[in-house]
Amino acid sequence: MGSSIRERQINLLKQMINFNQPITKSTIMEPSWKILVYDKYGQDIISPILSVKELQELGVTLHVQLHSPRDPVPDVPAIYFCLPTEENLGRISQDLQNQLYDSYYFNFISSISRQRLEDLASAAINAQSVAQILKVCDQYLNFISLEDDLFILRNQNSDMISYYSMNRGEITDTEMNNILDGIVDSLFSLFATLGTVPVIRSPKGNAAEMVAEKLDKKLRESLRDTRSGLFTSDLTQSFGFQRPLLVLLDRNLDMATPLHHTWTYQALVHDVLDFSLNRVVVQEPENDTSQQQDGHRHSHPHKAKIKTCDLNPSDKFWVSYRGSPFPTVAESIQEELEDYKASEGEVKRLKESMGLDPDGEAAMSLISNTTAKLTSAVSSLPQLLERKRLLDMHTTIATAILEQIKQRKLDLLLEVEEKVMSKNALDRSVLDIISDPECGTPDDKLRLFLVYFICSPNMTESETDQYAAALQAAGCNLAALRYLKRWKSCSKIASGSSQYSGGGTRTVNMFTKLMSQGSNFVMEGVKNLVVKKHNLPVTRIVDNLMELKPSPETDEYRYFDPKLLKPGEGVSPAPLKSRAQFQDAIVFMVGGGTYAEYQNLVDYAKSKTVGGNAKKIVYGCSTLNNGNQFLKQLALLGEDIQ
Repeated sequence: MGSSIRERQINLLKQMINFNQPITKSTIMEPSWKILVYDKYGQDIISPILSVKELQELGVTLHVQLHSPRDPVPDVPAIYFCLPTEENLGRISQDLQNQLYDSYYFNFISSISRQRLEDLASAAINAQSVAQILKVCDQYLNFISLEDDLFILRNQNSDMISYYSMNRGEITDTEMNNILDGIVDSLFSLFATLGTVPVIRSPKGNAAEMVAEKLDKKLRESLRDTRSGLFTSDLTQSFGFQRPLLVLLDRNLDMATPLHHTWTYQALVHDVLDFSLNRVVVQEPENDTSQQQDGHRHSHPHKAKIKTCDLNPSDKFWVSYRGSPFPTVAESIQEELEDYKASEGEVKRLKESMGLDPDGEAAMSLISNTTAKLTSAVSSLPQLLERKRLLDMHTTIATAILEQIKQRKLDLLLEVEEKVMSKNALDRSVLDIISDPECGTPDDKLRLFLVYFICSPNMTESETDQYAAALQAAGCNLAALRYLKRWKSCSKIASGSSQYSGGGTRTVNMFTKLMSQGSNFVMEGVKNLVVKKHNLPVTRIVDNLMELKPSPETDEYRYFDPKLLKPGEGVSPAPLKSRAQFQDAIVFMVGGGTYAEYQNLVDYAKSKTVGGNAKKIVYGCSTLNNGNQFLKQLALLGEDIQ
């Protein structure tokens, strides 16, 4: 797939901000000043990949919301970046009428319809501003890149395409079609950005199949339309040459993973903190330390201080450890802090040596090499300060996570869930944990039980009632269980047996580097768990499809190739068995995804990289949900059943 989706999206956005002209050295040296106007969807696309500093370097003096009150700036061009909705076009018409800017460059996130383009033209004529509109472009950027290999479709207003929206009982065909069309539009944008046409596989009989059919049709129409030119670079390649595989899956395929407690750094940040669009909000308790009459200093927790932290690919620590188990992350932060203190100590020693008596023997012996060392130390000072800033940030985040792990006994819950999913014997019964007031919040207990319920195909009605009574006594809302009972009775998926085989945890003896007195993290009482490497259901399906393995699970999957002249019946053609395995895949989860699935696919791709022959897998989903967010959606569906 060449450069990543994130890099391609960044390059296209920079070009758009540069009046849809390629970026040159002169552009970087002397950018043209402009205003950037976006709607909330445009803001969500830009904010994870372009910082305010980068926007300023591109000449953006002001970036504002389309629907916010704005004063005229008559001498400056305006770059608009928004969806071509009726509401947005109405506001654009007002801007033209009010002569807000010198000139206008309209960039639509996805393709504008002929009717709406005509409406925009009429508004320009009425406002007598036709000459000021210098460009109208379809950008096909209707997706949000979070990592080089991770994207989502929505952040704000994600409820419109959530699991709840797609599975509620009273949904009409029109509403469902609107949701599916929105997903297809975003996936089409993704492949237009990549400039490639995928081979599509999907299961039968669910929303993923409907998305596959609609996307196949849309890609086919675009390939027939010679004016679009979206896939011309792809058309020059010989048929089937290194084309990616698109695996479309439905959330109903695996309902336990989104409820499962997590243990890797990125997934924990998402599960227990406020994390969206690569930005995490952490509460830092401020301590008021005062001297009391007894001569001792006492610490009183004050109002929590809110800290916002950006976790992006330029942060090397984040990139290295986001997929690591939390105890490994805590140890690594401690090591990095000690290493930083050593570097800081070196700079201090150099300063002291420069302050020695110039006639002293110590000064004479050091004078020859101190200057060179000091020059080196001074030049490395900005990197040292940046390193300290990032270490402080990760210490704050890890401390907040550790607090949640201890308060909610998340290590215990994770260990039990892993044993349940991998069919290993439990040291302590699920009922016992539900009844223990020290173990987790009511939502944590409910998540544990629902994982157990999904993974126990033979649970009787009376057993379920016994657990339900214990959950109710623990303060849990049982609406989610009501929905999952119905889901389980209708689901064709074998929730038991081998769905989650190979999992489980092992406990490493102790936190060797974190038991010292000087450690920043008091890990006492927290288990040093390592989750055994195993493939989640999504990864197992992707493995079967990429490597063309025969499997009852995927043999019936439909096959679409938009490049074939005539659409087939959606079944895999016979020659497929003789074809080469896929090296590139895009996996898309309709109905919401998880960081756990993303990390599992990253680990799988790494394990399949042999001798430089790397598998590349991109994970995408309509929206990213943590366990409690998904639980709320199940509860809403359960309430609808009453």
